[in-house]
Amino acid sequence: MILADGITLLCNDLQVDPQDIVMLVVSWHMKAATMCEFSKQEFIGGLQALGIDTLEKFCERIPFMRSELKDEQKFREIYNFAFAWAKEKGQKSLALDTAIGMWQLLFAEKHWPLVEHWCQFLQARHNKAISRDTWSQLLEFARTVEPSLSNYDAEGAWPYLIDEFVEYLQENGVMQNDQTTDWSLKR
Repeated sequence: MILADGITLLCNDLQVDPQDIVMLVVSWHMKAATMCEFSKQEFIGGLQALGIDTLEKFCERIPFMRSELKDEQKFREIYNFAFAWAKEKGQKSLALDTAIGMWQLLFAEKHWPLVEHWCQFLQARHNKAISRDTWSQLLEFARTVEPSLSNYDAEGAWPYLIDEFVEYLQENGVMQNDQTTDWSLKR
């Protein structure tokens, strides 16, 4: 079993910060069950699948793994993988602090302009663990709804937390009425 200290040493050898998003991609390739650890089987299987048998080859594959985040389908797979990977063993939901850290990491890559507002909203209004449904739907929301919310459908099938987020944005003046539909008329 390779634990956090071993992963830190690996990152040093790869000249990659342990908190770099590429380490999430590495974990995805290794099909790691848990954040900050690799079983021997996960590690060896992942390296073999990537065609890596030396540290030099591992270093050479880092740019490729980083580029995979630009592929929409692979990003979605990595995003969905991150939920189970980052949650505590035996838990169904993802701790709020962990979810926020993961969203900041993942959406920094995708440049979703509302990520900081989302995180502030959760800390101010939610302060509970995040369900898989909310996790999954947020990616769809970020992908399909304009940052101005101009195409947001209040009657859509979003989880209640996302609907509350939109209300929070409007209540706090983040979205101006001239930028979005006046949702108060639809209620």
